[in-house]
Amino acid sequence: MTEPADLLAQLSNALVARTALAADAVAAIRLAHGRHLTGTVWRSDLVVSSEQSLPRQDEFDVVTAGGAVVAAVLAGRDPSTNIAILRLAAPLAAPSLAAAEPRAGALVLAIGADGSGGASARSGLVNLAGPEWHSSRGGVIDRRIVLDISLGRREEGGPVFDTAGGCLGMSTFGPRGQVLVIPVATLERVVPLLLRDGRIARGWLGIGLQAVAVPDALREVAGQSSGLMVMSLVADGPAAQAGLVAGDILLSIDGTSTHRARKIAGQFAADSIGRPTELRLIRGGQLIALQATIAERPAG
Repeated sequence: MTEPADLLAQLSNALVARTALAADAVAAIRLAHGRHLTGTVWRSDLVVSSEQSLPRQDEFDVVTAGGAVVAAVLAGRDPSTNIAILRLAAPLAAPSLAAAEPRAGALVLAIGADGSGGASARSGLVNLAGPEWHSSRGGVIDRRIVLDISLGRREEGGPVFDTAGGCLGMSTFGPRGQVLVIPVATLERVVPLLLRDGRIARGWLGIGLQAVAVPDALREVAGQSSGLMVMSLVADGPAAQAGLVAGDILLSIDGTSTHRARKIAGQFAADSIGRPTELRLIRGGQLIALQATIAERPAG
């Protein structure tokens, strides 16, 4: 009969071995004031990382496994899926990242870069393995993977592995400090588009909005208790061309209530560009509908 201490030692040794094998999959992206961010070595000349934490600059120094410093340039970034990619000036021996299926309750390792060529590790469980979802900026994420794990700021952007060595994806911070995983499937879909265009095209109406309560007298006919007030419009933007004015309260876009912000954001994916859309709104105490054509969001 195996003693509990032996089982614990076996588990510990297995985690150490997995971490050592994963060291080549991470790199440290140097930031200002001696800080760094972790990146995942996606292929021999590419590192992917968390877009939300990467400074808005074009050139970086990257510390690879073993401590070598390699210059890198920004190749693309997409806030909607929180993916940024750096192209390395010199190729690396990239590890093979075989996609793994997330399972709630599974033990995982989140690997980070220590800043000097080594790796750090955090262990925890998959708290949730849900279906496809939309980020607050409208990006499509193939699976909702939430980890029950503590992660340091410098470790964000590293790969997450299961105990068999399969890769769930790239770690990142979500709302209220949740640790999420951008799945391998999302990276496989977005990275080629960023390499081609440097950005992901998004639909756009050209309006600034603020959540407000629907006036009591109109709640029954509006069918909802809140909406989005138009605070500003881009001159000659799609919304301005459609006739929206500041002060309008937007109730729905193509039948989707503005009370559901993530659902609304999901309506402005790349395939929405050029699509006519109905805007239902309140103006001067009356319900009206306008037609607008979604345009491509300008770069920047």
